[in-house]
Amino acid sequence: MSRRYDSRTTIFSPEGRLYQVEYAMEAIGNAGSAIGILSKDGVVLVGEKKVTSKLLQTSTSTEKMYKIDDHVAAAVAGIMSDANILINTARIQAQRYTFSYQEPMPVEQLVQSLCDTKQGYTQFGGLRPFGVSFLFAGWDKNYGFQLYMSDPSGNYAGWKAAAIGANNQAAQSMLKQDYRDEITREEAVQLALKVLSKTMDSTSLTSEKLELAEVFLSPSGNVKYQVCPPNALSKLLVKFGLTQPAAETS
Repeated sequence: MSRRYDSRTTIFSPEGRLYQVEYAMEAIGNAGSAIGILSKDGVVLVGEKKVTSKLLQTSTSTEKMYKIDDHVAAAVAGIMSDANILINTARIQAQRYTFSYQEPMPVEQLVQSLCDTKQGYTQFGGLRPFGVSFLFAGWDKNYGFQLYMSDPSGNYAGWKAAAIGANNQAAQSMLKQDYRDEITREEAVQLALKVLSKTMDSTSLTSEKLELAEVFLSPSGNVKYQVCPPNALSKLLVKFGLTQPAAETS
């Protein structure tokens, strides 16, 4: 039945579905997963790096985490080339706002403006939806720390804990069980790594397969975005009992 209605994004099926948008969401289900958790003193983002071949040169920069502005960061799941276009759009919008009003752009306003762009690609002929989902982590003076999730349809919502990408349903149900209000940033890191270790397809959890980023306030009151280096991430995995310590070479 769907074959007659999935040739264009602008055609509704008799059941009221937009198949091309649903297919875009399906593409994200095959991508490396990402988890975001809102804590009382920051936001934690953890992403799974899909290592497709051992011959692949590992990137020195982050693959799943992007800094949009000093106070906003995003984790990505889906087609990375699509993500790069949207991340650049978001960065330009954030800088234009700062240039015009001399203050950082409110997090939700930034998310909404990006989702307006995504929505446009589901409504006009000759375009395909962006095959990418985002987790936005940020802080502003209006609402403090915030976590938003958006999908290819242009919908977005605020979350306390959210998962996108492969096995996101299983991750979401685990977060629902274990998340509690007033969680600290360190506990949020532990929870995110624990959930990712149980939902990842690979058996062993190592720092090469993960990325961890945090948005928090420094003691001086400035918003800080920090990516955890691989050696510190390895120590965290050992500390939380999610991997075996590396054997000492004599």
